[in-house]
Amino acid sequence: MTTHSEAAHPDHFEATQAAGHPEGATPPDQEAVPDDRLLSALLDGMDAALFALDTTGRVTHWNQRAEGLLGWTAEQAVGRAGLGGWLVREADEAEAVAGLLAVARPAADAGPDARQVRHLPFRRADGGRALMRVASTAIRDAAGRPVGVYCAFGEVLAQLDLERDLALSAALLGEAAWGVLLVDADLRVVAANGRAADALSAAPVGLLGEPLAEFLSGGFDELESALEHSLAGQPPRDPVELWVTLRDEGLAGPALFDDHRPGEQRRCLVSGFVRLGSTAGDDAAPLGVAWIFQDVTETRRAGQGAARQRFRDSQLSRASRAAADCPDPMEAAVLHLHYALAGFADHALLDTTSDAGGLTRIAESPGSFAGPNMARGLPIRYRAGHPALQAVDCGVPVRATGGVSRSAWAHDHRWPADVQHALCVPVRSRGRVLGALTFLRGEGRRPFDRLDAAYGEEVALRVGAALDLSHLLTTAR
Repeated sequence: MTTHSEAAHPDHFEATQAAGHPEGATPPDQEAVPDDRLLSALLDGMDAALFALDTTGRVTHWNQRAEGLLGWTAEQAVGRAGLGGWLVREADEAEAVAGLLAVARPAADAGPDARQVRHLPFRRADGGRALMRVASTAIRDAAGRPVGVYCAFGEVLAQLDLERDLALSAALLGEAAWGVLLVDADLRVVAANGRAADALSAAPVGLLGEPLAEFLSGGFDELESALEHSLAGQPPRDPVELWVTLRDEGLAGPALFDDHRPGEQRRCLVSGFVRLGSTAGDDAAPLGVAWIFQDVTETRRAGQGAARQRFRDSQLSRASRAAADCPDPMEAAVLHLHYALAGFADHALLDTTSDAGGLTRIAESPGSFAGPNMARGLPIRYRAGHPALQAVDCGVPVRATGGVSRSAWAHDHRWPADVQHALCVPVRSRGRVLGALTFLRGEGRRPFDRLDAAYGEEVALRVGAALDLSHLLTTAR
């Protein structure tokens, strides 16, 4: 639809000079576009509702957005002398027009871009009324004299909704209780608040423009799936828990014995996802996704630790009750090994001290890894410095983790080839060290920590009591 306007007045517009041509000249095969037609096209292409008044209060421009908002067409609006009787009530016209034109009055303290905002009740073409927020700005000629005003307007409620949306965005990206991170369609970070940056161990500025995958070494597949579903308009309906591992090159190494540093890099984030759509059109591409999350790692760890401890206490109790019914104390010792493995380790080895000062293998669980013909009661030729020997000599638990060549490491320690982590606990009774109890974990499992060592010592105490009783009975016989 073409916006109607008055003929260009010399005082209103200046002739446009074609770039690259002498003043007043036009290319021979191209006609210059009149300024009034160019202005009309620009006004019609804007998303804001606009109209213009000259200094007498006559309507000179009325764009398509204004027509869509109020129902008055450009043919009905342009050329009207004043706003009374159609856009505002007759009784309100003088005040309304005077207020809009006030910005065009010369003032000593008013700059060339002076702007005023006021609220006016406008009438729609169907007779309804709506409160509008109108921003008026003066139009000046080449000499700086005011020749009219143009007014941009929108519904007050819509403006308030927009301001609330902007305020909400600013609050979320400020110091909100949740981490907020915005990614574009390429999953690159475009905005992040402080909590989100802290959760990812990065500075907010360092996140901007970078692929999200650059900051995560584990759990990104699940996050990427949720983001892509959100971009497609199918975000998860309920908050989801995502376990992600932060990328930290400083933690790389063959062995990690610090109980806290590796765990601190794995975070549990309760996450929600919101698709950011464009208001430009129904088929517009999404602007991205807002990932809103809260770090609940410590809470989840505490819950997991409590559940793990309850299970381990239950296993110790069950093993003690079962061992009480064993007529042979050695059978009771092996039974404790079987119960201790559940959810704790892949293998358990029981070695006792010999008169020669070495260790002798007397039991394995769940079975012999050296084959069915493995003889029991034979000395184990551990090399010097073996973790089991250290545990016996020092009387304290020893934890070990394999290096880069884990298969060779396990073979050197006379353990199964798939072993990556070991916990060797001294077996004690009546102030004496009777041997070593070794727990082994394979590929894909975490190293033993201090809580694991404490549980291993609890098992070793029961095994030590059973071994001591077996030795006493053997001596008595």
